[in-house]
Amino acid sequence: MKRENQSSVSKFLLLGLPIWPEQQGMFFALFLGVYLTTVLGNLLILLLIRLDPRLHTPMYFFLSHLALTDISFSSVTVPKMLINMQTQGQSIPYAGCVTQMYFFLFFTGLDDFLLTSMAYDRYMAICHPLHYTIVMGQGLCTLLVTVSWILSCANALYHTLLLTQLSFCADLSIPHFFCDLDALLKLSCSDTSLNELAIFTAGVAVIVLPLVCILISYGRIGATILKVPSTKGICKALSTCGSHLSVVSLYYGTIIGLYFFPSSSTSRDKSTIASVMYTVVTPLLNPFIYSLRNRDMKEALERLLHRAKVLSQ
Repeated sequence: MKRENQSSVSKFLLLGLPIWPEQQGMFFALFLGVYLTTVLGNLLILLLIRLDPRLHTPMYFFLSHLALTDISFSSVTVPKMLINMQTQGQSIPYAGCVTQMYFFLFFTGLDDFLLTSMAYDRYMAICHPLHYTIVMGQGLCTLLVTVSWILSCANALYHTLLLTQLSFCADLSIPHFFCDLDALLKLSCSDTSLNELAIFTAGVAVIVLPLVCILISYGRIGATILKVPSTKGICKALSTCGSHLSVVSLYYGTIIGLYFFPSSSTSRDKSTIASVMYTVVTPLLNPFIYSLRNRDMKEALERLLHRAKVLSQ
């Protein structure tokens, strides 16, 4: 196939979701509603944590960053997908594609590290409650978040710089609704062995190791809970980590199903639909999981609504 240097590539074509043209309007309305709900739901979490002093704790400090990450994560892919569905356009500039890929990788890694930090916070709260206040101080929480941002930025920048060194073939059609790194590598005419090695090593550092740390934390939490003599104590311990465990299961379950246990007849349609789960659906469900399963959040919302009602009178 014709070989093109990366500097001569002006645009890629995003083939989008595997839906019929007559279904575009229905799916546009659906994903627009999902996106607006995601943004408003996570903004509500940020607002509650910001305004309610009772939520100024390490757990909600991490949750506020997770909510901000979910808004950004969803905003990287969904708006462009909606624009393409509305205009029937498929093109995305080369620079725009690389930028989208960078921020997608960045916020994916940030999600992983934040969930790991939250797991450690729950581990300290349940397994070492007497030392919790001392260990999980503002300094450590800020350090964990700062390191998460730095590592995520470095990981995304590493992959992006390697990608810009590649040349691409004449066919620049991406069988996806966003600029996925794996899909871009398949379009390249260059040797991608270094990129694939980077994906493997970074995948271990950004996905596997955080997941192992989360599993170890919850293993220790489970062992501690089993030692609690009263049922009330067990329920109280579970209530403090139930929301986070639900989010972790949803997020990692989808990623593991997509990347580690692919179907024997791996198709772009299945891959695209699975990607929708963790890029669109997961950020949508997070606010509901943390609101409906969390007594503190529900009480903070009730106080906010009561305050708004009093001010309106």
